[in-house]
Amino acid sequence: MTGNNFSESSEESKGKICLWRNARLATLAEGRPGLGIVDKGAVVTEGDRIVFAGPESELPASAIEKAEINDLEGRWITPGLVDSHTHIVYGGNRAREFEMRLEGATYEEIARAGGGIVSSVNATNALSQNGLVAAALPRLDALLSEGVTTIEVKSGYGLNVEAELKMLRAARALENVRPVRVVTSYLGAHATPVEYKGRNGDYITDVVLPGLERAHAEGLVDAVDGFCEGIAFSTVEISRVFDKARQLGIPVKLHAEQLSNLGGAKLAASYGALSADHLEYLDEEGARAMAAAGTVAVLLPGAFYAINEKQKPPVQMLRDAGVRIAIATDCNPGTSPLTSLLLTMNMSATLFRLTVEECIAGATREGARALGLLGKTGTIEVGKSADLAIWDIESPAELVYRIGFNPLHARLFRGIHIFEGASIFKSAHTFESPDR
Repeated sequence: MTGNNFSESSEESKGKICLWRNARLATLAEGRPGLGIVDKGAVVTEGDRIVFAGPESELPASAIEKAEINDLEGRWITPGLVDSHTHIVYGGNRAREFEMRLEGATYEEIARAGGGIVSSVNATNALSQNGLVAAALPRLDALLSEGVTTIEVKSGYGLNVEAELKMLRAARALENVRPVRVVTSYLGAHATPVEYKGRNGDYITDVVLPGLERAHAEGLVDAVDGFCEGIAFSTVEISRVFDKARQLGIPVKLHAEQLSNLGGAKLAASYGALSADHLEYLDEEGARAMAAAGTVAVLLPGAFYAINEKQKPPVQMLRDAGVRIAIATDCNPGTSPLTSLLLTMNMSATLFRLTVEECIAGATREGARALGLLGKTGTIEVGKSADLAIWDIESPAELVYRIGFNPLHARLFRGIHIFEGASIFKSAHTFESPDR
């Protein structure tokens, strides 16, 4: 494995003070109304932390004297974007399934014919850890070029213990070759491999649970996920996985109510889940349970669009219940080959009728909440990680309104200014994989 470790850059930046002035801030801080806008604002970073965020008129003199000053000429600053649901580590592609859907096949029909998730397993298992990292990097770079600073990455295309661990190791390795925070989710209960067809319980016993124990022992897993659906796992089967996660002290999340209502969201909430994702078939009981548990709804318009679904998630029901809403790309080879969180914002507004505020909050503050990271990132507040996106826009609505246009001016990750302009990374370090 080659490439520079970005922790070295963090060491070099320790103690460095930078002032980002003449800016307009969308802080997303919960103590402020709406997007938490500061019209004539400034941000001061010291090392990898934010030490001031507010009106420029309130800047302490000491910050101005000691800081490296950056005049943003009226540009907007938001928190770095958070993609809270991806399957970005995988091998191969499923373009043929895309053709099948165009010819009229449904997601369920493709899955039952041996396609879907299982069809990605062979391509993923054929790659080494280095090969998986190399395959993921173009997808990751596309997201980083749009201001993403935190990304969740799931396993789930291995379906045997060693392959699931390999995927998680590859996800962790992404942090060593790109300036990004990676949160891993163990998704062993994603599909049942062919050799266990009709024996979900045996698969959970033989593969999912021991794989989770090993992933935990190796420090590879930040959360445990599952796919609760008629073509995947029942609530009873998912409960076994969540019980093991609880025993190990690992938070849970769940793919729930995407194609039908099995009560997955209610189950997830009963375990205090960080999030329940998809939710097209969510009912009021599930929404109320999520609200009571503080479980975030992660909406995935890319999957809704790609598989041409008709049932939209019940956004107003979520609002009425008081459920927090995040949005994410669901980047995966079959049902959401999407590597743009900006386009995800637009889709969330046009397809699901989310407001501009909901879309931007969903890709920053609420995305961080859905990963259990709101105490570290997702808003521009003193003490949080200096993860910032600087935009060439006149108003935040442009981030949601434009289609296929990237107005990113600069990106900061943990205080390091590592990207400028909508071109290739200035500090992008190559990753060579001779065994790919």
